[in-house]
Amino acid sequence: MMKSHSLSDKLADGLIALVLGGAALLSLYPIWYTVAVSLSSSAAAAGGLVKLWPVQFTLQAYRTIMDDPAFFRAFGVSLQRVGLGALINFVLTVLMAYPLSKSAAQFSGRNVYMWFVVFTMLFSGGLIPWYLTIKEYELLNTIWALVLPGAVPVFNVILTVNFFRSLPRELEEAGYMDGAGPWYVLWNIFVPLSAPVLATVTLFSIVGHWNSFFDGLILISNPEKYPLQTYVQQMVVRFSTESMTPDQLKNLGELSNRTLNAAKIFVTMLPVLLIYPFLQRFFIHGIMLGSVKE
Repeated sequence: MMKSHSLSDKLADGLIALVLGGAALLSLYPIWYTVAVSLSSSAAAAGGLVKLWPVQFTLQAYRTIMDDPAFFRAFGVSLQRVGLGALINFVLTVLMAYPLSKSAAQFSGRNVYMWFVVFTMLFSGGLIPWYLTIKEYELLNTIWALVLPGAVPVFNVILTVNFFRSLPRELEEAGYMDGAGPWYVLWNIFVPLSAPVLATVTLFSIVGHWNSFFDGLILISNPEKYPLQTYVQQMVVRFSTESMTPDQLKNLGELSNRTLNAAKIFVTMLPVLLIYPFLQRFFIHGIMLGSVKE
């Protein structure tokens, strides 16, 4: 009986590994296909000949990107946005989550504020009031228009609140008994112990700011101040054959909207792909603990 049970366990584990491996391959295929298209010739991409491997290998799409100063300017704007936005999101999320993690007896207005927070997550003021508010504060065409309207991500606050509430209250009481104040308890006890959920919400902020294009399209009218995703969304291939050199005319046949767009998509996703592995070990742990309310 023990051998039979052990064999069935191994078969079940093998089946689970096979299913998960297949799911992982299906998830990776769009990225791999995008890379293959970006490295293929215009005719092969337009004709749908690219499946798993590049057809008529060429780096012309990446050369075009590297020669475009507007691309790197937009890349810099997005880096600035992610740096400012993630920092502001982190600080305000922690400062808002800590008092809301208290009980109603400790913080008398806690339930009122919590309902207000949940209400803003469920209902929006609308696109036009959102735009008019930002315009009234004279933030249009500045980096702050991309950062300040989403300064307090409510979903991140709720995750952090629930994680803070799961921490033992004895730690906080011990800090107060030793003469520590609320600021010391927050930054020296709660924040270090909350690395999983804080890494998770920081990853959410980074990905959200990096991938956002719509607010740049609405709030920024100067193309030189576009973030990367807005620039990619707006960019189209325009050729002026009158001013082209013979080499550029030769490269014209190697480039298409499809290959160039695939190259741009892959370049824009690279930073997130590089950051995610360093925060992934916190991700599931932070989501699970932050989403369970005691």
